[in-house]
Amino acid sequence: MTRNALLSAALAGLLLVGCAPVQDRFSGSKAAPYAVSPSTSSWTKPPPGYLTTGMNLDGALIVGPPPAPDSPRGKADRATFEATRKLAGTPAWNTAIADADLSGAHGFKSFSCAAGVTIGPEATPTLARLLLRMTDDAATLYQPAKAAFQRPRPPVGNTRPICVPREKWIETDGSYPSGHGLIGWSWALVIAEVAPEHASAVLARGRAFGDSRVICGVHYPSDIEAGRYLGSALVSRLHQDPAFMADLAKARAEVAASRANGTPTGCSAG
Repeated sequence: MTRNALLSAALAGLLLVGCAPVQDRFSGSKAAPYAVSPSTSSWTKPPPGYLTTGMNLDGALIVGPPPAPDSPRGKADRATFEATRKLAGTPAWNTAIADADLSGAHGFKSFSCAAGVTIGPEATPTLARLLLRMTDDAATLYQPAKAAFQRPRPPVGNTRPICVPREKWIETDGSYPSGHGLIGWSWALVIAEVAPEHASAVLARGRAFGDSRVICGVHYPSDIEAGRYLGSALVSRLHQDPAFMADLAKARAEVAASRANGTPTGCSAG
């Protein structure tokens, strides 16, 4: 069985690592028979990234082109999209809704649960800002690659359920590579570095963050995989930046202080 086929089967049982399922805030909505995330217009713009003088990385060259639609992997990608439409309305779907938001609140909460330490603007202000600055850096890496390949997203040309509103960006923003896959994995790498005692759970949360985009229906598995390659490249590049490294040292101290104040609340025992 191929990796994509295994993913298709496994996604049906995907749960948020270390955190209780997100409640369906949109139940009862007349806009759709299933819950969807808020509009992207509600997202908060991230602060400027660290790499203002240039990334010096070619995302398109790093990941290479996406699978052709008629290739075995391209067909497996499409089959996974069709199979995961059955997850609409499940706990995994609700997690995908929460993971769609890159503005911070849910991401901080879910990674807090995985790391066993409260992460956020109040408990760890340097780390919280560092992670948000990384989302700005990430865009300078994945957006040129998206523009180079222009892979249509899975919901283009059909009306199958997805966990986000069908806004214009669905049609115009390329599917490959995944920005969410990049950001989730790069966040996980950094948080695992400052909270090494829980590295495995944190990295699993980073993986699940990307997988949520497949459940959501706005990315193919190969998009997520390519995003993770770029996430690793981004973190490697950031480790060459003095300002990032200075903030990382502060973040490590913040995490230690936050841990001394107790574990995060609202996380499931599992």
